[in-house]
Amino acid sequence: MKYSTIPLAQTIAQHCQAKGISNIVISPGSRNAPLIISFTENPYFNCYSIVDERCAAFFALGLAQYSGKPAAVVCTSGSALLNYYPAVAEAFYSEIPLIVISADRPSYKIDVGDGQTIRQDNVFDRHIGYSANLKQDLTHATDRIQRYRPEWISELAVEKEQRKVQVFNDQELNKALHNSINNYTPIHINAPFEEPLYDILNKSDLQPKIEVYQNNEPPSIIKEELVVAWQKAKKKMVLVGVNPPNTIAQEWLNKIGDDPSVIVLTENTSNLHHHNFFSSIDTLIAPIELSKDKDVLFKALQPDILLTFGGLIVSKKIKAFLRSFAPKQHYHVGQKKANDTFFCLTAHLKMPAQDFLTRIYEENNEIVYSGYFDKWNTIRSKYLMKRDTYLNQIPFSDFLAFHSITKQMPKNLQLQLANSSTVRYTQLFELNNTIKVYCNRGTSGIDGSTSTAIGASLNSKTPTLLITGDLSFFYDSNALWNNYIRNDFRIILINNEGGGIFRILPGKDDSENFERFFETKHRLNAKALCAMYSVGYSMADDERSLNKELATFHKPSDLPQLLEIVTPRLKNNKILMDYFHFIS
Repeated sequence: MKYSTIPLAQTIAQHCQAKGISNIVISPGSRNAPLIISFTENPYFNCYSIVDERCAAFFALGLAQYSGKPAAVVCTSGSALLNYYPAVAEAFYSEIPLIVISADRPSYKIDVGDGQTIRQDNVFDRHIGYSANLKQDLTHATDRIQRYRPEWISELAVEKEQRKVQVFNDQELNKALHNSINNYTPIHINAPFEEPLYDILNKSDLQPKIEVYQNNEPPSIIKEELVVAWQKAKKKMVLVGVNPPNTIAQEWLNKIGDDPSVIVLTENTSNLHHHNFFSSIDTLIAPIELSKDKDVLFKALQPDILLTFGGLIVSKKIKAFLRSFAPKQHYHVGQKKANDTFFCLTAHLKMPAQDFLTRIYEENNEIVYSGYFDKWNTIRSKYLMKRDTYLNQIPFSDFLAFHSITKQMPKNLQLQLANSSTVRYTQLFELNNTIKVYCNRGTSGIDGSTSTAIGASLNSKTPTLLITGDLSFFYDSNALWNNYIRNDFRIILINNEGGGIFRILPGKDDSENFERFFETKHRLNAKALCAMYSVGYSMADDERSLNKELATFHKPSDLPQLLEIVTPRLKNNKILMDYFHFIS
């Protein structure tokens, strides 16, 4: 095995290995050469080469998102580091352990006109769990230090001062990595290196001080009055946002799903399933918004207690409802942070959701009987019957395309959803309970969806399907520029020639300015991109051709496959809005 001659590079690699961080995504550079040597020459690490740093960071985020374990990105100095910021922000709000490791110039070469230098320390200050600004080694390139920073050392004290540097760097690395692993947060490690950068050793005696921290924070105790209040309440609503698969045993989902005083609202990203769960929130809320008796209906729907767990919620309609018709009590259950999304949070219980459900549905706990579930289940059933009628009478559109896609989706997929229209359309349809759903809902950006999906697919035992819109796909087209796309990776690209979400949002008009600056109308297609990156390509532009392509799209192939579905730009928004009017 080979080692960089620079102690700091060795130290970082040894800390990562000791903490079980094995996935390292590397972007090319010179200043990060000591880190590249340290990671790629060690067989413990799985190293991936991604040129575009923005794609690299989302690729690593996908690896961490799927596994729940930290993944690291490594870049050179300068603006390369800034390209990580979108993924860092997503990791921060989605609570994903992303490790950012940046090589830096020595501090005495910052702001003096040296090339490829910026102020890298604390650059992610507002969206990072911890920033470790490490110190430069004094035993490497000592002659340069004596010339530019003689106050750091004296000729007789190099080794002594180096030991202090090593202690400091070990402490910072221990703190940073512990923070990321235990708090599910991104962290930034900034490492200054002086030239020479490429020298190697065949043996290393370096033994950093690596500490294993235990997370000893005790879980919350459920106060008896909370349990009593839950048992007595006749109108209880459970709302679940982004939630990893297989985190709650079906036994407890059955308990809450069969409780007549509870309605459970889920989104596809919650990965929870029960026949009594309301899995299409907007299909329930939108018709009430359009009703002349909406205040009466919303008052009837207003819960006494709201229980939330999981991450962020997609539906804007449920947020607006619960802010206007707030519950008397709002419990959030989760081991990390509790967002006061509805401005009525009364309790944050730091524990797994399953522990809370176990406590409130213990055998000796009584269940209150009410007509809350029955009333709204009857209304929901009528809406869903009307949805089927509506689907049989509309022309080809985004809405009809998503119906066909979800209906013909094979079991046991990993499903990755891009943001904006894509995730919202998918929420309107039920998915098979074997499908695991992921989406970057921390910041809800369109950037990085393809990169994230490719990273997440690598360790999946089943095929991965990404459904994406045209702006999201073309924005992140560099995601295809790597050698790690599996043959069973599938992309469905909904191309409605612009940002279709803006035709749904308030403010739509048919002016040239709207089309150019909001909708960003275009005439691009993905055929040439697929040819360049060796991705199989097919296209559908009506219901017949779509069903024909879907019949074979998921079958095994020698190449990853992309299906581009062209839908009518000027009709999609009207068909969607008419749907809510129709079912109401």
